[in-house]
Amino acid sequence: MAELIEHVSDTAFWVAYYRWIETQRPDALFKDPLSIKLVGDRGAKLAKHMGIERAMAWSMALRTWIIDRYIAEQVADGCDGFINLGAGLDTRPYRLDLPKNFQCIEVDFQHVVDYKNDALKDDAPVCRLQRIACDLSDDAARGALLAELNSLGRHLCVLTEGVVPYLTNDAVTALARDLHHQSHITHWITDYFSPFFQRMSKRGRIKKRLAQNAPFRFDPGSKPDDWSSFFARTGWEIEEMRFSGDEGAKIGRGLPAGWLGRLLMPLASEAKLRPFKRLNGFALLKKGTDVISLEKL
Repeated sequence: MAELIEHVSDTAFWVAYYRWIETQRPDALFKDPLSIKLVGDRGAKLAKHMGIERAMAWSMALRTWIIDRYIAEQVADGCDGFINLGAGLDTRPYRLDLPKNFQCIEVDFQHVVDYKNDALKDDAPVCRLQRIACDLSDDAARGALLAELNSLGRHLCVLTEGVVPYLTNDAVTALARDLHHQSHITHWITDYFSPFFQRMSKRGRIKKRLAQNAPFRFDPGSKPDDWSSFFARTGWEIEEMRFSGDEGAKIGRGLPAGWLGRLLMPLASEAKLRPFKRLNGFALLKKGTDVISLEKL
């Protein structure tokens, strides 16, 4: 059924729909006109089925904006290649201000690559773009592909947007070590979810909707620094962490609350709001083994 998540790749339609919602706002943080071309009416059906649409619109807009800024900063710092693992229906090679000769690689399941190639066949990216089909859960195939892509440049950045949460701890460890083994992959952008988020989401509607065919599996631990400790053990440490709530507050996109919440939030202390502002975020990782305390950031 079009409104159900039947495979983890279906979440790409759900997420891309919210990029289209943001695109239509007069104060949009970004413009993604190709998103509606990719999702059609399926995105809206998925969004309605999954629920909490207001919160999702807020979260996906900030997620996209934060990652866009990371990529722009990486390019400005000399990054000469971008590898998007589990690219889904992302359109950054078409909408970001990237150098014409900049190399973007998108990796996803064969059916996603085929669908996207067909849907965007009449649209031109702003940079060099290659799509590669690979099942990233296949350790041998993934390792071989990353070894090949390592030669694309001397300062490569990898993105796993909305990928890690669906992997087991063992699978994340294997992926992290494969990335670490590549000498020219210097940075990795990936999702962060706090222990508080993990506890809250267990009883949430979305997690129940995903449970059958695309469950959240990654769980680094219940302590505040378990996330950073997990990645440090695989050779990756936090260079920067941007929390969605904190970033949203800076640009007038406060936490998405109902009328009562909006009424009470100005009365709440920063200490009370902080766990909610830092439910999730996006980390820029670099190679290293230091455990960066998230509570001190």
